[in-house]
Formats: sequence, C-alpha cells, structure tokens
Amino acid sequence: MSDEDQTGPQPAFVLVRPQMGENIGAAARAMLNFGLERMRVVGPRDGWPNPKAVAMASGAGRVLDAAVVYDDLPAALADCDYVYATTARSRELAKPVRTPERAMAEARAMRAEGKRVAVLFGPERAGLENEDVSRANAIITVPGNPEFASLNLAQSVLLTAYEYGRQTIEAAPEVMSLAKTDFATQIEVEALADHFERRLDEVGFFFPETKAAGMKLVLRNAWTRLSLTRADVQMFHGMLRQIFRKLGVENRTAAAAMVIQLLTRY
Repeated sequence: MSDEDQTGPQPAFVLVRPQMGENIGAAARAMLNFGLERMRVVGPRDGWPNPKAVAMASGAGRVLDAAVVYDDLPAALADCDYVYATTARSRELAKPVRTPERAMAEARAMRAEGKRVAVLFGPERAGLENEDVSRANAIITVPGNPEFASLNLAQSVLLTAYEYGRQTIEAAPEVMSLAKTDFATQIEVEALADHFERRLDEVGFFFPETKAAGMKLVLRNAWTRLSLTRADVQMFHGMLRQIFRKLGVENRTAAAAMVIQLLTRY
C-alpha cells in the first residue's frame, strides 16, 4: 500500500538527506498540525527509524510510522507528476519561483485533478543541492529578510503545511471567544441602556436640556456598538448599582463622574 492510499489526496513532503532526528520529528508534528501525513524520507543521515524523531514528534508518531524511506531522490519522486523544491538561495537554474501561498494553491488544484504532488525540503546544513532542485518543476521561496533568509527544516515544513492547510481547512478569519457565556439579547442591552439613562438623569448628566435627546441617542448607540455578552451586562448593572449605593444622593456629581469614566474606559 502506498502512502497516498493511506492518507488520500494530499501532497507528499519529501525530506532530503535530513541530518537530525529532532528536526524530522518536528517536521512530522508541523505536518500533522495542518492535516498532512504523507512524509517521505530520503537517505536520513542517522538511519531509520530514529528514536529522537519519535520523541520530538510529540503525538505525531503516526506520520513517522507511515513515512516511506528511500535510498535516493529519483526513487522518492518516481510516482510524482509535479514537484516543488524549497530553497532560499538563488540558483543557476531557470525555474518559476512561487511563494508558499501560491504554490500550495496550485498543489491543491492539481491534487483535485488527481495529480501527485511532492514538495522537497533539503538537509539542515546547506539545503537542497542544484542536482536536487533540477528534479523539481518549480521553486518555493519564503519571502523574508534577504540578509538572513535561511529557515530551519521544521520551520520550512511548518510554513508550507500551513499554507496548504489554510486552503483546505475551513476557518473563519475572526471569531469571538465567549468564555462560557452568550451574547446579550437586544432586550438585555436595552434594559442596561435604560438603567444608565435613568441613573444619569438622576445626577443631571443630560444638560442642557436642549441637548439631552442627542446625548441619550449617542449613549444608546454606544451600547449597541459594544457587542456585549450577558456577563458584561450583569457586570455593568452591578457596577452602576454599587457606585450609587456607596456615594448616595448627597454626592451626585462624583457619582456621575465615576459613571462617565467607566463608560469611556470600557
């Protein structure tokens, strides 16, 4: 059974002559973070299996268990239709250069057509050699500091896996973590607005009277703009009650000042 039969339609990440077991394990972990499990290992320096790789994989052992080991790169790419080579150095080879984002978008489209795609990652010390790169159809280069562009093996795998996973794993660009509460209902927000308006009326905040309607409108609009949770609403009710309970009617000016300060800092 091939690695594709086991993992389905996804690119194969090919580690070419990796030197340290720790980096192989870290690469496996990075791959599984984004749902990739097709690892191929070419000529690992310290042999295979590698206990240090297993220890570093930290829960991603199944990627290592399913990894296929090859003696040379031609054998590892024999069944591939399209190959990318990751490298930060300029080469004396005429090839298209892609960002990880663009390359993985292409890879995803090719996989949808049933083509077999591989991505090459070079050894830690010097990366891929020109002979390795010559076997690729295109180059992947991560945009970065031109004075220090070299990436660790696991970092390169992580960035590439992230771009592939980002395009295949559905995720909202922004979500609200509600921390075991719910958003306040419109009725609850209206009740809070009424509470504040009533208390501010008591201390003469809406002055002069000719501007009171506009001031109340601005305040009510602020409450709806805040996207309050039920916990927020309860907290504001409690804070307002406590402020007026402590200060009482004899210190209305101070009470008003504290309420306004509370609103402007939230």
